[in-house]
Amino acid sequence: MNRKLRRFTSLSATALLALTGCTASDTNGDKASSNVIDYWLWDPVQQVAYEQCASDFNQKNPNYEVKITQYGWDDYWQLLTAGFIADTGPDAFSDHVSQYPQFVDLNVIEPLEKYEATADVDPNVFQDELVDLWTGQDGNLYGMPKDWDTIAAFYNPETLEKAGISPTELDTWEWNPQDGGSFEDIIAHLTVDKNGVRGDEPGFDKKNVEVYGIGINDSGGGTFGQGQWASFVASNGGKVVNSPSWGDRYQFDDPKLQEAIDWYFGLIDKGYMPAYGQFNNSDGVVNQLLNGHVAIAFDGSWMNATYAAGDMELDTARFPVGPDGTAPSMMNGLGDSIASNSDNKEGAAEWIAYMASNECQTKIAEAGIVFPSRKDAAPVASQAFEEMGIPVEAFEAPVNEGETIQFPITHNGPDVRAMLLPAFEDIYANREPASSLTQVNDAINVIFETSSDNK
Repeated sequence: MNRKLRRFTSLSATALLALTGCTASDTNGDKASSNVIDYWLWDPVQQVAYEQCASDFNQKNPNYEVKITQYGWDDYWQLLTAGFIADTGPDAFSDHVSQYPQFVDLNVIEPLEKYEATADVDPNVFQDELVDLWTGQDGNLYGMPKDWDTIAAFYNPETLEKAGISPTELDTWEWNPQDGGSFEDIIAHLTVDKNGVRGDEPGFDKKNVEVYGIGINDSGGGTFGQGQWASFVASNGGKVVNSPSWGDRYQFDDPKLQEAIDWYFGLIDKGYMPAYGQFNNSDGVVNQLLNGHVAIAFDGSWMNATYAAGDMELDTARFPVGPDGTAPSMMNGLGDSIASNSDNKEGAAEWIAYMASNECQTKIAEAGIVFPSRKDAAPVASQAFEEMGIPVEAFEAPVNEGETIQFPITHNGPDVRAMLLPAFEDIYANREPASSLTQVNDAINVIFETSSDNK
């Protein structure tokens, strides 16, 4: 389940609004009634499990036929946008919290309370915070929670053993932006140059590294640093926006945020983390770890099955405790939405409600792909992951202990990403200081000050 944030579309929000103003509503009356429910998702791994749910749904509801289509992450959002415009999109689709605020602004997705099937789903069955993620400023639910995820460190216990490091040291590691604390000490010692010299030993050659102490995922952190720097910023007292839900002022000028960012990317300068271009970014940090190029990789729980498929014994650990005494992890969750130009909204609602049922969610959990959104199905997923060889406590503990960071939900998402992605790429690739974010932050806030969506 690729959560990487890309620029949504080459179409501006204004242009999309102009086009969807007619296609999302005026053409529905011309569309032929159909019993087919077109459902889109982007994750091929999840598709297999949802095909089983669809088969069960079709048997229980012979008047409907669910047809599932999968597209890759980048193509997915472009085709979805084209579908809103040309009236060729799905009836229901897997949605992301980074995208749905714009869909709400453009009136291309439906409030789920409008339809009996989705309105009847008890919100209390879901993991805490998930319903809040998908609730718009108007109080309506725009995505039915389907799963949740957090971030943790993957590592090979044998690598630690060879370095003389006990896994228990990862249970108590801590960090600070001054000297990196015991976290940086461990990362340095796990780093090995081509001559076998460790990163904390005399003669270490940071320009010729064989194994990096820590891998890096995404180019600059994907706007909000979900699998990278988000935890470090939060535990240093920094915030990216004034409110995680529908905030109207970004805070990338926050000194605490910039201090954490400078320390984090400074690991590259010390030779402990791969520099930009060292590895193929599209391969992700999973291949860096499984191929022995890095000792520790922070990644999302949606990648558990991929890590388990590798030929390596693995364990997991939480983020290090920061200056504020917490070890937070960003929590996110996908949702299922109904397209406003669907010719089968009632059917789409029935299908979405079924995907949120214990029956379907248990099947998803048994597949060991994600943590399902329902609390009663989550233990099934935990057992499946453990049987795969992936310990899950590091993913579950932040949720159970209330140490999660919400994925920011704001208006103007495409504009924010278009500005922040190149700014973070400059920090990562060209090693610009984090203070360079201040100018970008000012420009982002001008958009919020002048946007009608925030008034």
